[in-house]
Amino acid sequence: MADSDFDPGQLSESQQEALGTYTAVTNQEPSAAVRLLDRSQWNVQIAIAKFFDGEAPDPVEEARASLSSSPAPPPQSFRRETLMNGFSRSPRPQNRSRLDPAPRIVPQPENQNMYRPPFLLTLLFTPFNLLSRLLSGSLSLFTYLFPFVPRLLVGSSGGRAQPRGQRDTTGRRPLNPRDTAARFSREFEEEYGQHDLSFFENGYAQAYDLAKKELKFLLVVLLSPEHDDTSTFVRSTLLSSEVVNYINDPSNKIILWAGSVQDSEAYQVSTVLNCSKFPFAAVVAYTPQDSSTSMSTIARITGLNPPSAFVARLQSAISQHSPTLERARASRNEQQATHNLREEQNSAYERSLAQDRERTRQRREEEEARLRAESEAEAKAEAAERRIRNFQQWKLWRAQSIPPEPTIPAEEVTRVSVRMTSGERVVRKFRAEADMEELYAFVECYDILSSERPSTEVEEPTNYEHVYRFRLVSPMPRMVYDLGGSGTIGSKIGRSGNILVEPIDDEDEA
Repeated sequence: MADSDFDPGQLSESQQEALGTYTAVTNQEPSAAVRLLDRSQWNVQIAIAKFFDGEAPDPVEEARASLSSSPAPPPQSFRRETLMNGFSRSPRPQNRSRLDPAPRIVPQPENQNMYRPPFLLTLLFTPFNLLSRLLSGSLSLFTYLFPFVPRLLVGSSGGRAQPRGQRDTTGRRPLNPRDTAARFSREFEEEYGQHDLSFFENGYAQAYDLAKKELKFLLVVLLSPEHDDTSTFVRSTLLSSEVVNYINDPSNKIILWAGSVQDSEAYQVSTVLNCSKFPFAAVVAYTPQDSSTSMSTIARITGLNPPSAFVARLQSAISQHSPTLERARASRNEQQATHNLREEQNSAYERSLAQDRERTRQRREEEEARLRAESEAEAKAEAAERRIRNFQQWKLWRAQSIPPEPTIPAEEVTRVSVRMTSGERVVRKFRAEADMEELYAFVECYDILSSERPSTEVEEPTNYEHVYRFRLVSPMPRMVYDLGGSGTIGSKIGRSGNILVEPIDDEDEA
């Protein structure tokens, strides 16, 4: 995987997932990310830690490289000793000077990890603790009531009291990195007045990460208030217009972080940057030639320097390393452009896929609606056909049970003149005691009764309840003969009557 032609298809599914997680956090080029993950045994957390904290050189790889680059020894080599120069040494290849790595420092406050003794020991030493507090309170009260006694004791000791600086009682409370930076800026301004320097208002680790992410130069300035040259360096060099203008120039891409070695964080930074003399300044930058995640110290400026020399040292280091950062920046921009293009393509593909899915869904819903409408239409047609068939069967069945016109005396019959909906007038006699439904059935089955009746007996249709779609009314005076109430033909119509057949519409039923 060390070649420049990177093929994601060669990775397994778990390796591709680890690569996606790593590049999302570090925004590193995939080919370099794969090499770093490979060296980290594909552990994403270890690879991210190496990227931000810097990766130490692999001694095995360096040994292999030195063995492969060293020339083969001559067939016969002799060590000759002379009086002038002792043992003669064969010439050795001079390796390229390697920059000192600049690791990432995350300070741990001194009061963060407090030792808590076991409960049994605490319970055992409780009386001694109470006694110590009682004595301390008594002494404090005594010194408050008699403040001259401590001075007399100090004077009688011959002035051999331990110096304040050696007792480590500076009174500087450990703070988090942001508050420590704010305290340094405030003390710097109180000591040297207003200035135009833009100190990074956070910890060294945050400035380190920002310089690595944006490919800028991190200028670290460490001051020791107890050093004799600190005030001269700050007033004549660091706050000079030449140095301030160069640091604040945006084209130089400098992030300025400063601290006092009295603080824990700045002291740790001075240790890892190999600070040997104050005042101290160092330039830290991304060095891809050493490692894909390496940050190195490319310049150190120690002691008192005039402004011109200080700026010259900065210019020399930045100008020598700027082409490397420009190439890395161009590579990152190209990678970001490729990533953005891939994201746009993926987004366009997702939108197109969503549109295709929406069209497919609409077509499926339209097809389902069409099939449902066809099914409902077929069901309605089948129901209407079944209703008509049952209606015809019911008429044949009901016509069988209608008795013929009676031949009994006239006082026992009712003569009815019925005008059909077709305009035809039908006159027929019915028994006076016959139910009114018989007159309705006669009107409904008149077409069958007027023709030849079927020779075979017809059964009543199952699951069918007949509803008369007409009403019988008397024109003058108008009277409707409904089937709702009980009554015979004779009781409702009398000896004779004229009847009209009125069809019933759906609106009339509503």
